[in-house]
Amino acid sequence: MVAIINTGASIRSTFYYNENKLKEGVAECIMAGNYPDDVANLNEQERLNMLLKLAALNTNVVRNSVHISLNFDPSEHHSKALLGEISQAYMDKIGFGDQPYLVYQHQDSGHPHIHIVSVKIDANGKRIETQNIGRNQSERARKEIEKEFYLVKADGRKQQQIQNLKPAMVSANYGKVETKRAISNVLSGVIDKYKFTSIPELNAVLNQYNVVADRGSEDSRTFKKGGLHYRLLNDKGGRVGVPIKASDFHQKPTLKYLQAKFETNEQLRQTDKLRVKNAIDFTLYGKQNVTLDRLINNLKRDGIDTVLRKNDAGLIYGITYVDHRSKSVFNGSTLGKNYSAKAIQERCVPLTQQPRNFIANDVRRGQSSNNIDVLVGEQTYTQQASGQFKENKISDGADALFDPVKQDGFTPSALGAGKRRKKKGFSQSL
Repeated sequence: MVAIINTGASIRSTFYYNENKLKEGVAECIMAGNYPDDVANLNEQERLNMLLKLAALNTNVVRNSVHISLNFDPSEHHSKALLGEISQAYMDKIGFGDQPYLVYQHQDSGHPHIHIVSVKIDANGKRIETQNIGRNQSERARKEIEKEFYLVKADGRKQQQIQNLKPAMVSANYGKVETKRAISNVLSGVIDKYKFTSIPELNAVLNQYNVVADRGSEDSRTFKKGGLHYRLLNDKGGRVGVPIKASDFHQKPTLKYLQAKFETNEQLRQTDKLRVKNAIDFTLYGKQNVTLDRLINNLKRDGIDTVLRKNDAGLIYGITYVDHRSKSVFNGSTLGKNYSAKAIQERCVPLTQQPRNFIANDVRRGQSSNNIDVLVGEQTYTQQASGQFKENKISDGADALFDPVKQDGFTPSALGAGKRRKKKGFSQSL
């Protein structure tokens, strides 16, 4: 099992990411933990309002939402009841056992997985600490749950994958025989297993193992004759060793052979697109502080390598995703406009740009025509369209948990435009 935890500044965004999957027919809400009623008896608004009510107890916390995905081996097909037990055990072990949470079973990728949506504010209005939770509590919980429920161990699977295919080692005195043997081992693990549709996509995989497929320059004899060579790469990406003709390998991975595979792979990889797109959207959806490096790291944890193509000036002009789980390779634009190199850079925050912090002072200035909830001491006030503040009455009883709440902690960007000034009584902590 692989667990991925993300926190965000908008419970609504996290909630509707999963609810939209439900409406598309590729997900099902299978559990409502610590809710006053069973999930089958709760409508969409009731499921959301439970989370918003807790978030409203402490509006000083900006990143108040928790979005978790638990990913299982493709060979595992667990019942909804067992997935519910695994979810409950996991939430208990990471310190969220008493929090309300929703469990969604997704069927939109090549491996079984569930998503859990919760909130970082407890019933007393206190913020639940999540610093290093993925590295500490979650990692311990994952290992314990794998043993308790007899799940496929993530560590063992990763080690097995590493042993199956290793990068070709480059030696200064490599001759043709040694070079051919090293390249052949890599080709055996890539050519007939990965679904690529072009030489650049093939190289996106081969380059990770210090190998490159080379057609030569367009005016070269090799290119004009439809030839293909394979070469070794050093740790800087430079081509070293003796180039070997494709026809010299026992696999016969010639250009003609690859072109036939391109057409077949195009059809075979169609069902794998959604998994890569979902992994990207899951990391970026509703977030304003994800850098490109952070996106790449998150995708890598999910078994997807991101290959960036840069020009001589260091500017990114292309992007390719290598999904090692489904063994599919996609150029960014193949997945759609939102996944191209240009779009991904626009969706991510530049490294030089700090995420914008929204403070309650900006809300107090009345820069919005919408109703906004603000916490002053222990009392919550609502700023109405007129700019006036109205004291909120707190309902009693379990039914109050389903009362509508105007906002879940995310402040529109327009409210953060002014210069930040500190005012007594309107502090904010991350």
